[in-house]
Amino acid sequence: MTPSPNAPTNITKTTMADIKHARNSNRPKGGLITMPFIFATEACEKLAVVGFLANMISYLTQQLHMPLTQAANTLTNFGGTAGLTPLIGAFVADAYAGKFWTLTLTSIIYQIGMVSLTISAVAPKLRPPPCHGNQVCQEANAGQLAILHGSLLLTALGLGGIRPCVVAFGADQFDETDPKQKNRTWKYFNWYYFIMGASILVAETVIVYIQDNVGWGWGLGIPTGLMFLSIIAFVLGCPLYRNLDPSGSPFTRLVQVCVAAYKKRKLPMVSDTRLLYENEELDASISSAGKLIHTKQLTFLDKAAIITESDNIKTANLWNLNTVHRVEELKSVIRMGPIWASGIILITAYTQQSTFSLQQAKTMDRHLTSSFQIPAGSMSVFTHIAMLATIVLYDRIFIPITRFFTSLDRGITFLHRMGIGLAISILATLVAGFIELRRKHVAFTHGLVDNPHSTIPIVVFWLVPQYSLHGIAEAFMSIGHLEFFYDQAPESMKSSAMALFCTSISMGNYLSSFLVSLVHRFSLGPGGKNWLPDQNLNKGKLENFYWLITFLQVVNFFYYLLCAKFYTYKPVQVHVSKEGDNGEKQEGFELVNRV
Repeated sequence: MTPSPNAPTNITKTTMADIKHARNSNRPKGGLITMPFIFATEACEKLAVVGFLANMISYLTQQLHMPLTQAANTLTNFGGTAGLTPLIGAFVADAYAGKFWTLTLTSIIYQIGMVSLTISAVAPKLRPPPCHGNQVCQEANAGQLAILHGSLLLTALGLGGIRPCVVAFGADQFDETDPKQKNRTWKYFNWYYFIMGASILVAETVIVYIQDNVGWGWGLGIPTGLMFLSIIAFVLGCPLYRNLDPSGSPFTRLVQVCVAAYKKRKLPMVSDTRLLYENEELDASISSAGKLIHTKQLTFLDKAAIITESDNIKTANLWNLNTVHRVEELKSVIRMGPIWASGIILITAYTQQSTFSLQQAKTMDRHLTSSFQIPAGSMSVFTHIAMLATIVLYDRIFIPITRFFTSLDRGITFLHRMGIGLAISILATLVAGFIELRRKHVAFTHGLVDNPHSTIPIVVFWLVPQYSLHGIAEAFMSIGHLEFFYDQAPESMKSSAMALFCTSISMGNYLSSFLVSLVHRFSLGPGGKNWLPDQNLNKGKLENFYWLITFLQVVNFFYYLLCAKFYTYKPVQVHVSKEGDNGEKQEGFELVNRV
């Protein structure tokens, strides 16, 4: 095979402007008018999901009488499954069904799972009989466990479509080729996260309180009803939504580029990149928001776009020849990888709030009055309050100030925003270590080191700084991460990009489990002493574990700075219409790098 010297630059029957006009003529309006439906859906859905899962460990141990380890493994397996199913849901949405139908159908699947579990919580025959005092509790039988596992499997499958699609579908309502709408996407991410955080705050307080103090019938029935309302709210907005048609399997296109590049690996590179294959008609369905243009990185993939004498440029075999746009899609995904990886350790640090920070809180004085004390599990409220406050201040104060200096509509780039979040997370775990030293010092002073179940006379509000710093870090890093994935992902892979965001959360949790197991094993000393003891936290070295995570975060921060410095934003060529000096419309193309 040899490169064809007369390779045409463009093969097209209609112009991009004509294609876009034809697509836009039938497009629902989208825009701000859809936001009440999107946000109402998200609020009800998040109240349902978090209210359903936040206290599930209590349901499994208290209602189904599961041993603690079996209950923990059940939830861990559920979490692992729910972390992987978004990859399937995103694939279906991007390739075949579209985001609207994927969201609708998977929400119904999730609803069925919730109804099933709620019925099992209400019907006496579907759960073991209650036990009292020192009575030996009867564990759930095989049939009752089958209903539980089936319900959890349905909810995991439902989350597979909800998690990757709901954020991307909301962002799709703003047409970034429209000057009036292109700057609203980053605002959407801020307010989406605000609605989500507020919903989680309510779920972790009100719904958990109902489950613990009123009953599991109401405690699971209310989230089930809220999930039903979220489906109704979402479907009601159907006539207003801007629906982007699925454009075939994005993963197939990525593999086709790899195969074509491998087949042509021995060909010399063309002297002029304008000779590489382009076909606007072929790419029309995957480039309505703009065409990706050639970049100088990962040039070995460019060989997939070299035209040879054996290639039919009119009906190209995509396993042998690909357009520059498709090659750049793969480059975009590869360039996102290192930035994606940098968010994993932040999730690892964040998850300690629900494990060791919670155990710290249990040993401290949590009384607000003589008769009321803060539940240890409710300390995460301070994380969400700090996150919500940061989002509001960021949007109303930080952005206007930084915009004055940077001239960027969003104030700073999402890469800068993520970097700030990583830095604050380092501070959070560093502070957590010193607070643990203070807690143990008070325990030693009052002779309580050997009494793990005694309340140490130190107020639980000492933990507020570490919880709050994690909330502030999340407001910067997690929203920046969402913006990054949505903005830099290829146009036809927005749902898949949101699935990548979900997998970073899953990987962060797995890394936390790995570190805990590793530290527990290798920090074992004489007499069974351990950094992370099973029975008595007062005799451990939890501060060392926090500082180990701090060290890993510092290393990760410098890794992130290196990745961010050399990161290349995807260059997009968009069609624009401008009014000339003589009042006539002028058609043309404009190169944009969204940050």
